[in-house]
Amino acid sequence: MQQYEAGQYDVVVIGAGHAGVEAGLASARMGAKTLMVTINLDMVAFMPCNPSVGGPAKGIVVREIDALGGEMGKNIDKTHIQMRMLNTGKGPAVRALRAQADKFSYQHEMKNTLEKEPNLSLLQGMVESLIIEDGECKGVVTQTGAEYRAKTVVITTGTFLRGEIILGDLKYSSGPNNQQPSIKLSEHLQELGFDLVRFKTGTPPRVKSSTIDYDKTEIQPGDDVPRAFSYETTQYITDQLPCWLTYTNEETHKLIDENLHRSPMYSGMIKGTGPRYCPSIEDKVVRFHDKPRHQIFLEPEGRHTQEVYVQGLSTSLPEDVQRKILSTVPGLENVEMMRAGYAIEYDAIVPTQLWPTLETKRIKNLYTAGQINGTSGYEEAAGQGLMAGINAASRALGKEEVILSRSDAYIGVLIDDLITKGTNEPYRLLTSRAEYRLLLRHDNADLRLTDIGHRIGLISEKRYESFNEKKDAIENEKKRLSSIIIKPNEETQALIREVGGSELKDGIRAADLLRRPEMNYEHIKKLIPSDVDLISDVEEQVEIQIKYEGYIEKSLQQVDKLKKMETKKIPDNIDYDAINGLASEARQKLKEVRPLSLAQASRISGVNPADISILLVYIEQGKIAKVSSEQ
Repeated sequence: MQQYEAGQYDVVVIGAGHAGVEAGLASARMGAKTLMVTINLDMVAFMPCNPSVGGPAKGIVVREIDALGGEMGKNIDKTHIQMRMLNTGKGPAVRALRAQADKFSYQHEMKNTLEKEPNLSLLQGMVESLIIEDGECKGVVTQTGAEYRAKTVVITTGTFLRGEIILGDLKYSSGPNNQQPSIKLSEHLQELGFDLVRFKTGTPPRVKSSTIDYDKTEIQPGDDVPRAFSYETTQYITDQLPCWLTYTNEETHKLIDENLHRSPMYSGMIKGTGPRYCPSIEDKVVRFHDKPRHQIFLEPEGRHTQEVYVQGLSTSLPEDVQRKILSTVPGLENVEMMRAGYAIEYDAIVPTQLWPTLETKRIKNLYTAGQINGTSGYEEAAGQGLMAGINAASRALGKEEVILSRSDAYIGVLIDDLITKGTNEPYRLLTSRAEYRLLLRHDNADLRLTDIGHRIGLISEKRYESFNEKKDAIENEKKRLSSIIIKPNEETQALIREVGGSELKDGIRAADLLRRPEMNYEHIKKLIPSDVDLISDVEEQVEIQIKYEGYIEKSLQQVDKLKKMETKKIPDNIDYDAINGLASEARQKLKEVRPLSLAQASRISGVNPADISILLVYIEQGKIAKVSSEQ
């Protein structure tokens, strides 16, 4: 194929899934001339699996994306069919928003947003190779021979790299939803020396809504209270659609057991490692044999389709078995299956080959983001895509790159886990992975990250002004509550008795009364009304910051200790083979990951505290400088 020069750009983004769209929009909005190349323009921001956004940890990531100036939160706010706040009965650290998406509206709205972005060009094409000169990525080459030069390139190919769909004993080359897979780019990455792994994910059947007997299921409505992911959303969708809950049973499990020999997972046809936290129904039945039933959520795929996503029934069993399984589930006895579930295997790169900016260590100016880095989930992909786009544009424009720490954001936890620990299965973000989760809450994403978004040019002046007004309102109200003494009069005592608290013996500061577990901000407002009409977000922040002040302060002290470790940088020219006393596993892992600080080194699996002590002494003794000067 004869190649020809087709254009010059600052940044080229390969792929237009959830990572790609965030990378492309961030890059273009920061001022970089950006090209986004995707196999099929009709599949921009497509949801091949669960048509939802958010959930535990993931919902907080969406809020963080929005606080930094990304698009996912805005897009789902405009296109959802249901919105719910999860874990409302628990503390603020684990609350998270989840939206059921209209999958078709979501992708069409996102494509429209991309098309309207002045600095962004969309192109349908298949990238087959990268232009590499002197160890640097200089652009891409498509299947047709078109050569697009660029200062930086971001790869966001999702599950398309050498994708293979598996359904029963049927196996064929394909991307998700029977799309064309990317074969040559995967082979090219191997030729360039990247270590690849084979992962697997799956999807359940889709069924026809009009053939479901909803009387045998439990309704799962959205929240009555208006909710939104984006801090800029002012118009709310009120005509929500419900989801429905049903269960598998002994008959379902018996049928699966009898057909395990036909499952690609157990026959050996599937070689890739699947996601631990999103197992197939056959995997659940085998692993949790003592459970008499498993939850099945029936989730509409949109307002203008009859297709319903059977959440919890992910499978790669043969099509005839899938039909029988569906008929055993209450409400689905006579259901029509519109699409069969399937598994998909694909290539991913080993993520320890990346720097914290998501630039590859092997090739300069090349970044990767999303499922190619070994993650699962739209939200994890979008968070990585945003950061890769920010950093690729920053490099191209000569600006400072952005790295989020583990105490800044769940996105920081996600990236640090990937590049430091790697993953031997599709990685899913969980609240338990964040040691500072009391600081990384749904409610305070803007307070944590808006300054960064504004600094890099993704948050407008108008939004930033509104954000600063909110911050001032929070501080002013906290000062007010700390300065006012509530006296033990009859009104006060009556309210305290009503909420089950112990009466006051003396006057008490309003802030101290709010710290009582039975009291909330609404109670305090009744006793000392404010002259200023505060928005609900401000009231929520005041209550959380006062009520949990001690816990938050303790977490901040831990963060300060971490930052001291982060400041102890490991020089680029360190020779781990020259350090006596390091365990062999630690030496191997340190050479592989090449951590930038002692804090990052301490998080590497296989590197123990004794190795860190030896490394610290070696660095502080200045032996690196001596070795370098002798060479």
